[in-house]
Amino acid sequence: MASGSSGNCYYLGTETYGILIDAGIGSRTIKKALKSLDIPMESIRAVFITHDHADHIKAVSILGEKLHIPIYATPLIHKGINHNYCIKEKLSASVRYIEKEVPMTLEDFRIEAFEVPHDGTDNVGYCIEADGKIFSFLTDLGEITPKAAHYINKANYLILEANYDENMLRTGPYPAYLKERIASENGHMSNTDTANFLADNITEHLQYIWLCHLSKDNNHPELAYKTVELKLKDKGILVGKDVQLVALKRNTPSELYTFE
Repeated sequence: MASGSSGNCYYLGTETYGILIDAGIGSRTIKKALKSLDIPMESIRAVFITHDHADHIKAVSILGEKLHIPIYATPLIHKGINHNYCIKEKLSASVRYIEKEVPMTLEDFRIEAFEVPHDGTDNVGYCIEADGKIFSFLTDLGEITPKAAHYINKANYLILEANYDENMLRTGPYPAYLKERIASENGHMSNTDTANFLADNITEHLQYIWLCHLSKDNNHPELAYKTVELKLKDKGILVGKDVQLVALKRNTPSELYTFE
C-alpha cells in the first residue's frame, strides 16, 4: 500500500483474512486501499512491525487501541513504539510479543522474525509461510548479513530494499551526516548492493522480487528496476522469464497479486 520514507504498509492475505506488515501510513488510507480491493478492515488479524521509525508505525495506535487489532513486535520494538513522537496513544491492550527466530502460527500463517541491521531501537525482517509459499520481507537494512541472506534464500516471493542510487545520494542535497547514515551498515541498501546480492545468490525457487523503500530524493523506480535487471542479465538471469521483478512506487498502492 506504500513503500518509502514517507510511509510503509504491506498486505498479505488469504481469501478470507490477512495481516499487515508495518502501518506507517494513515489508518484512513489503509482502510481506503483495502476497500478498493474489497478487503474489509475486519479481516485484518494482526499487524507485524519491522522497527519503530515513524514511517513504519504511524497508524499503530488507531489500529491497535481503537480497532483492537493485535500489534506484534519484539519487546524492544514495542518499547521504541511507545516512546516515538508520532504515537499519540501508547499501545497497551493490543501489544503482542514476538521473538526473533522463534516461529509463531497465526491461523494459516507461520511467521518468523529475524535480525536485520538498521538504526531503529530494534529491527527485524519477516519470513512468512502460507500454503507452502514463502514470503520474505526485508525493508530498511544497511547490508545483507548471513542471517538476512538465509531468509532471502528461502523465499519464493521476496520484498527487498533498494533505497538509493549511489550517484544520486553522493551528488544530492542531503547533508553529509545524513548521507553517511544512509550509506552505513546500519542504514539502507543501494540499488547496486541489492542488484549484486541478487545476481550472486538468486535461487531457482525465487519467483518474484519486489524492490521496496525507494528514496524520494535519491532514486527512481525505473532506475532501481534497470540496475537490478541488468545485473541479473549479466549472470544469464532474464527478468520476465526466469524471475519477475517489480519496483514498488512510494505512495501508490501496487496491484493485488494473486498466487494459486
